[in-house]
Amino acid sequence: MRPFLLQVAAVTLINLKSIPQRFWLSLSTVVAVALVVMVLLTFLAMSYGFQKTLSGTGAADVAIALRGGAAAEINSAVTRDQVRLIEEGPGIDRGADGRPLTSAELYLVVDGVKRSTGTKANLPLRGVGRDGANVRKGITIQAGRMFAPGSNEVVVGKSLASEFAGFDLGQTVKLGTSQWTVVGVFTADGGVFESEIWADAPAVQSLFKRENYFQTVRARLESPAALASLKQYVESDPRLKLDVKTEQDFYAEQSGQTTDLIQKLGWPLAIAMAFGALAGALNTMYSSVAARAVEIATLRAIGFGGTPAFIGTLVESLLLSVIGGIIGAVATWLIFDGFTTSTLGASFTQVVFSFHLSPALVLQGVGLALVVGLVGGLFPAIRAARQPIVAGLAG
Repeated sequence: MRPFLLQVAAVTLINLKSIPQRFWLSLSTVVAVALVVMVLLTFLAMSYGFQKTLSGTGAADVAIALRGGAAAEINSAVTRDQVRLIEEGPGIDRGADGRPLTSAELYLVVDGVKRSTGTKANLPLRGVGRDGANVRKGITIQAGRMFAPGSNEVVVGKSLASEFAGFDLGQTVKLGTSQWTVVGVFTADGGVFESEIWADAPAVQSLFKRENYFQTVRARLESPAALASLKQYVESDPRLKLDVKTEQDFYAEQSGQTTDLIQKLGWPLAIAMAFGALAGALNTMYSSVAARAVEIATLRAIGFGGTPAFIGTLVESLLLSVIGGIIGAVATWLIFDGFTTSTLGASFTQVVFSFHLSPALVLQGVGLALVVGLVGGLFPAIRAARQPIVAGLAG
């Protein structure tokens, strides 16, 4: 075994030392693999960042009620009578004044303009009840103040204010047919609420002609376990044809469709590019074997086996691909990690989120690079192992 390992080490070292003789071919392989990894990791970082923003929103002890079968808030409708029945439900926490901590809310689409491109976009306007901020966790007014009940005032999420024009503190913005004043900017622990505009629900109902219904009801629960009793209460009352789930579960479901779409775009594109990188790797490694034909034949003539030549060639291919994978991962991290953008969510409104590159995603990118290196080096390695001694020395 020891002589065999020494042979493998010797052949591998010869291969690696000869890389500078094929510098440009080797560099082209590294660059091609790096580009493949960059494309894949960019899509995966986008998908993970979007998923993290939505799935990190909400809490297990906050319930949300929607019309039965509604997949998104914008498709839901809840009547005033249903709101009152929900407020009387079991397991709902109460404030210091003894009132149930609930918020009947509207969710509308209004026009906005992206700062970076000047293009129009759909933005979410949420009409919230007086306990809208108290029902949720992590809502903090970063600048200004909360809107006054009954007024044409709005507060905007930090992410929305930075991504879209016209929502700076003190500015007046047209939403629908009315003018609204931005009186505050709030944060929500980086969640999806930071992509929203909030206003007083009765004011939104009046100005947007939605007086007779809401779209969702949120309720702070006494504990996560209280959801079961609230669901049973809703299901047992024929007047409440509503679906009730935790806010945490609701946003986790909302993130699934978009993240799946992003990944379904990213992987096929990366794989298609990988075939191009594979062609480059094959060309590089066949050239490597051809350039070392005399060396390989000489080693075979003095007693080296074909397996060390096979392993040495394969290691060279894998090394070039790993270098390309690492360069691609580092480049993606430097360029895109933390990069902020927005895309359409399940309610056809813009959700602002940041790209996030995790160690698990980096491993996927480097794994794809290794596959390119393995396949790209396999056939040239077989050729090196089977190369006739006489033909090699004659060349």
